[in-house]
Amino acid sequence: MELLLLSNSRSPDGGYLTHASDLIRAAAGSRRTACFVPFAGVTFSWDEYTAKVRAVVEPLGIELTGAHAAGADALDAAELIIVGGGNTFQLLRECRRRGLLAALRAHVRGGKPYIGWSAGANLACPSICTTNDMPIVDPEGFEALGLVDFQINPHYTNALPPGHQGETRDQRLAEFLAANPDARVIGLPEGDWLRVDDAGIHLGGPFAARLFRHGEDARDVPAGGPVRI
Repeated sequence: MELLLLSNSRSPDGGYLTHASDLIRAAAGSRRTACFVPFAGVTFSWDEYTAKVRAVVEPLGIELTGAHAAGADALDAAELIIVGGGNTFQLLRECRRRGLLAALRAHVRGGKPYIGWSAGANLACPSICTTNDMPIVDPEGFEALGLVDFQINPHYTNALPPGHQGETRDQRLAEFLAANPDARVIGLPEGDWLRVDDAGIHLGGPFAARLFRHGEDARDVPAGGPVRI
């Protein structure tokens, strides 16, 4: 398998996926057709979402088709699968209801590269239980694609705004691990990404990630090298 799992889509300069264009080009390689899964988009149409991503990948020589328009046929025809961010609960529900989970899993395990950011990165995990999103819809189960055997927490930060009395991100992840002690979670700060292939897991980006395991102190994982999760 070949996976590119990004924490976020908005770049520090305010551009959309500008920090990821070289990564997407490298992940695509010689592949020129992609299926985009836009179902995490909520406050804008899936046509609009597909057009926004198309504007990023077309200059890279990639032709994009939306899964909302062509369904499983788009997956069959594509050489590359791209899953956008937004609301993870809606993304999972729409994929489940459309019967796309098994198809996505089979295509990626069969060799088609998978690129996902935020909710799209969560979807690659065993479940979506470490998303940051509000459960605005019932996803009819939390089980996701299981392309990796660990959980991702995108947009990871443990910072709290002044005066905020709620739990930190680390506390929330500790709650998840108390309920799921066999799981492992990597907190992926904005700007970071994971590249997963047969050679292993590689962390890229400007920041150290954070690895969480039940019963152990969380530890930093330096960017720029292999990761043992």
